[in-house]
Amino acid sequence: MEASKADVSIVVVPYPAQGHLNQLLHLSIILSSHGLTVYYAAPRTHIHQARSRLQGWPASATNSLHFHELPIPPYTSPAPNPNSSVFFPAHLQPLFEKFKHVQPHLAKLLQSLSATSRRVVVISDFLVSFAATEAAALPNGEPYTFRCTPPSSVLAWEGEDGPAGNLIKSFGLNTPSTEDCTTEEFLAIVAQSKSMPESGMLISTCGVIEGDFLDLFMQQPDLMGKKLFAIGPLNPTVITETTGPRHRCLDWLDKQPPGSVLYISFGSNSSISDEQIEQLAIGLLNSDQRFVWVLREADRGDLIAEGEKDWQNKLPPGFIEKIEGKGIIIGDWAPQLEILAHQATAAFMSHCGWNSCIESISMGVPMLAWPMHSDQPWNAVLISSYLKVGVIVRDWSPRKEVLLAVEIEKAVKEVMVHDKGEEIKRRARELKEAVRRAVGDGGSSNTELLAFINHITRS
Repeated sequence: MEASKADVSIVVVPYPAQGHLNQLLHLSIILSSHGLTVYYAAPRTHIHQARSRLQGWPASATNSLHFHELPIPPYTSPAPNPNSSVFFPAHLQPLFEKFKHVQPHLAKLLQSLSATSRRVVVISDFLVSFAATEAAALPNGEPYTFRCTPPSSVLAWEGEDGPAGNLIKSFGLNTPSTEDCTTEEFLAIVAQSKSMPESGMLISTCGVIEGDFLDLFMQQPDLMGKKLFAIGPLNPTVITETTGPRHRCLDWLDKQPPGSVLYISFGSNSSISDEQIEQLAIGLLNSDQRFVWVLREADRGDLIAEGEKDWQNKLPPGFIEKIEGKGIIIGDWAPQLEILAHQATAAFMSHCGWNSCIESISMGVPMLAWPMHSDQPWNAVLISSYLKVGVIVRDWSPRKEVLLAVEIEKAVKEVMVHDKGEEIKRRARELKEAVRRAVGDGGSSNTELLAFINHITRS
């Protein structure tokens, strides 16, 4: 290990939700592959969650990482409410409230590393404001935040007036309402991040995806004078091997024609009502397209907590028999990266969480956007109207209404069957190649990553 790297310790602190855990584990693997000492610090159950769901890397990828458990007080882990009028996963709030109690345990780790390291670099999720505070208190600490949502979504939330609104309107884009995107309790957590100390920010995006927005994002008052590194995507863009046993759905995909299968998944934290499940099932059946549908209960705060495993009983009578040979239902965790990378996969019906967007873009798979909460309504606009690599299935305005099967069928056929779908697929392939160049040697994301590494290991 180079002397300049040997005495620099990096502590990565994710927020305890799948989309955050996943991206920061990818980042930890990448940094450790460059010879850096990296600690991934999280509660025990969330370390397990992140590691057990890791995809796209060789099994040895985490061998050089240090997984540091942060004790967390007991918390309730209620079931999600698929019939809630707001789709934000409010059932995770008890976990979010208890998570702040890991602060003294994180402080102890940082103080220990500070005594033996030339520099302690803390990369914390932008929602973990206390980690940046603890890093800034060290004589040799440097806090960096990691934003796991797109910078353009931050600009979209600023409203229609001002430079951000003008830029968005210049592209002919309509900013969706922020109503029902989150809860007041969660907004209070977000507000704490506004004043956290930070030396800079890392973002899971790149110029070919959001170049028009990055310059304006960097002009935000709270970012002026700070270093910004756009280093995404962080997930592997080419899948060469799996980290665990091969999922049965991949064997099924092997038997399907190239570019013939629609993949449906609404992410780890979203649920849909029984009535909506029925309409989606009918729409898929009537579309006459092959599909892989992930139908599972949204994550609870603790994955060990008992949840509903068999959602197939919510499907219309006879549905399983009717789709035999044409579609499969997955009731557990699905290997999304591997599904998207499979040659049989043609399109992805998604909630448009940023993880899913980035992964779909990386694999050149068009999206059918069905946003649920948070930044997802904006991401759906970005995918469909700005990047033009997808279509909207569920518009955000009538979000509280059940989307009928006929509308679902129409959207599926638009991408899978009609001529418009061919143009979308072409653009998706082109964007995939551009993104892969960005993360390759000499690409913009790779250059920014190396600039970050050089900065934190400077003399």
